[in-house]
Amino acid sequence: MKYTYETVPTPVYIVDRQLLEKNLQLLLHVQREANCKILAALKGFSMYHMFPLMGNYLAGITSSSLNEARLGFEEMGKDVHIYAPAFREDEFDELLVYCDHFVFNSFAQYRKYGPRAKAAGKQCGIRINPEYSEITTDIYNPCFTYSRLGTTLHNFRADELGGIDGLHFHTMCEQNSDTLERTMEVIEDKFGEYMHKMKWINFGGGHHITRKDYDVERLIRIIKKIKEKYSVEIYLEPGEAIALNTGFLISRVLDIVNNGMNIAILDTSAACHMPDVIEMPYRPEIIGAGKPGEFNNLYRLGGLTCLAGDVIGDYSFKEPLKPGDQLVFTDMAHYTMVKNNTFNGVNLPSIGIADGRNIEIIKSFGYEDYKRRL
Repeated sequence: MKYTYETVPTPVYIVDRQLLEKNLQLLLHVQREANCKILAALKGFSMYHMFPLMGNYLAGITSSSLNEARLGFEEMGKDVHIYAPAFREDEFDELLVYCDHFVFNSFAQYRKYGPRAKAAGKQCGIRINPEYSEITTDIYNPCFTYSRLGTTLHNFRADELGGIDGLHFHTMCEQNSDTLERTMEVIEDKFGEYMHKMKWINFGGGHHITRKDYDVERLIRIIKKIKEKYSVEIYLEPGEAIALNTGFLISRVLDIVNNGMNIAILDTSAACHMPDVIEMPYRPEIIGAGKPGEFNNLYRLGGLTCLAGDVIGDYSFKEPLKPGDQLVFTDMAHYTMVKNNTFNGVNLPSIGIADGRNIEIIKSFGYEDYKRRL
């Protein structure tokens, strides 16, 4: 059924096809200019209805689970890479059907599964931990103290590289290419002698390539430098950059209460529908709203669950809010649909695709979706 932004039932995630394609065009530019391959990290954006479009621009997908690998294999049909902190014995044979490249977290995992992967004609890599990252939020920092992610130089086994085709690192989160440049200096210092022996280096994700202030030309220079110096193929696997600023979460006000300040209760939830608001934490933007003090009418926006901390943030508005008013949260494509939940039995938002002003709802959720998860 067709809707417009004004008439669409809420809550609903909307991904704008034209905005997504604009991001993909920039990623294609990077691939062509730097002669590298970019993969879509499904942990950030797994909306498979968009995979045919994404497959026109990207080399494939990267996954961290059997379900992600199968989804990418079935719905995009291009390269499928996989990394996991540890693989499950009861899933590995099926992974061999879907995946082309396996990245192992440790040499122990490679010793256990590598021979089967090599016998099946797959490429194998080791994830390294350079023990350097500029991420300040520990929950997103793969290199923080006692991290389980990647092999440090101390644990690196140069004598076991015989079947290893590549090295993988992932040390970034929403960062610019100057961070990558500094990171590469550390990686080359620690692991450069082994990079000469590789077929490929995977730069991981966290590259905010499609952000307005991102230095794309610096990224291209870094990739070219490493390719030429070590004669390797380069992979990048951004998740957020693919869908950055392409999606919206449309909500409506259900009620206004007052407890020392005005509080608007919405038909959406931070805890259920945008969990990074609580985990990161961060304050999402709303079209037409401002920060506290920017406009005359201040409201705290809260969700409809019984969790006391189900609070999205404080916003000011030009006009007073009233029940039925529509609020549009921006940048809600990535890390929303892939992380949401049905706490309290709250329905998941519908999923729609926008082409210009027209919106098509492609997925709605109800009681059976909630029940089947329990």
